Amino acid sequence: MPDAASDAVSGAASEGAKPPSRLPLDWIAASLRRERARAGLSLSELAKRAGIAKSTLSQLESASGNPSMETLWALGVALGVPFSALIEPPMPAVQVVRAGEGPTVHSEHSSYTAVLLSASPPGARRDLYRTRLEPGSVRESEPHIPGTVEHLTVSTGRVKAGPRGEEVELGPGDYMAFRGDVPHSYEALAPGTTFVLVMQHS
Repeated sequence: MPDAASDAVSGAASEGAKPPSRLPLDWIAASLRRERARAGLSLSELAKRAGIAKSTLSQLESASGNPSMETLWALGVALGVPFSALIEPPMPAVQVVRAGEGPTVHSEHSSYTAVLLSASPPGARRDLYRTRLEPGSVRESEPHIPGTVEHLTVSTGRVKAGPRGEEVELGPGDYMAFRGDVPHSYEALAPGTTFVLVMQHS
């Protein structure tokens, strides 16, 4: 195992993390299918590049078999993605940080307080909006460009927002993040509802 992987495993162990009793085959299968499609490779071509049997890759993509670390590492190299990209759990479709939650830092010389809601990933492009919405209608939004993520923080009032079928009610100070490349909506639940909206484009 490369040193970086060893360090990651050692770090997890030192923090009291308990490794899963078995590899998350469903996650791995979905990750392999996603990355192979992104790379535009057939089963045969990816298996050849990774030096494994096509039947082995087919089993992995159907969430069966018992992949070794070496097999997954070879697949990661062949796909041009980190090993972690094939085994990490999927992010939830909707993330919510309630008022009063989240890592908080305070200024030593003023009453300024900052709560970290979302760290900007490298190379991210973001548009920032201050939005006002009144009750009585629902703002239905069609999917934006692929990879768009929307971040919303309520300033005043209440709003119901999120992907279709996964909407969440939020109040002042609440934060949520959700995919903006699927149908989604915003609905004010109180007069004078305002919120800050960040659209992140990958």
